Amino acid sequence: MSATSEQKEDDAIDDKVQGAQHKEATEQGEQVQLRRPVSEDGARVHQLIGNCPPLDTNSLYCNLLQASHFAATSVAAERDGELLGFISGYLIPDRPDTLFIWQVAVAENGRGMGLAGRMLREILSRPACRAVSHLETTITPDNDASWALFRSLARKLGAACSDSVMFDRERHFNGQHDSEMLLRIGPFAPVAREETAL
Repeated sequence: MSATSEQKEDDAIDDKVQGAQHKEATEQGEQVQLRRPVSEDGARVHQLIGNCPPLDTNSLYCNLLQASHFAATSVAAERDGELLGFISGYLIPDRPDTLFIWQVAVAENGRGMGLAGRMLREILSRPACRAVSHLETTITPDNDASWALFRSLARKLGAACSDSVMFDRERHFNGQHDSEMLLRIGPFAPVAREETAL
C-alpha cells in the first residue's frame, strides 16, 4: 500500500472514529436534563466547583444561596442523578435588563456536549429573564475556554461584545488574583424557550 493510500485509509478511520464519538456525545447529551436548582443541590454544587479548577471555590453556604435565592437565574444539568453542570447567575439589582453570570462549572464527564452553551441559553429563555437584553460576566485574561464560550454565545445571539477591566489584580486583589475582565454582550432579543433535554 502506498503512503498516500495509507494516509487516506487513516483519514477515513479517523473520520469514522470522530463521527462515532460525536454521535456518542450527542446521545449522552440527549439524556441530560436542565432544571432550576433547589437548595438540596448546594452540597453537590460545592463539590462540582471544587472539581473544576481554576474556578474559585466559595463557601458551601454561598452555594446553598445560589441554588435557592438565585434559582430562577441559575441552572443545574443532571444525568441519571449525577450533577454534570451548574451555572449561577443573577439580575444586576439596579440594571434588571442585565444578567450577570457568576460561575460556569461542567464536570469532566459532561464536556464535549456543548453543555455550557445550552445551559446559558436555558437561563436566558426563563421568564425571569424576559426583560434581559444584555449579559455580563468576568473572565481572567488566560481563561481561553471561557472567552470562547461567551464569544460563541454572542455570535449565536447576533450581539456585540466588549471587554474592560472590572477588578484589577493590584487595585482590587492586592496582587493575589489575576485581573477579572468584564465581558458585556448585547443588546440582544429575548431568547426563545428550548427543550430542557439536551
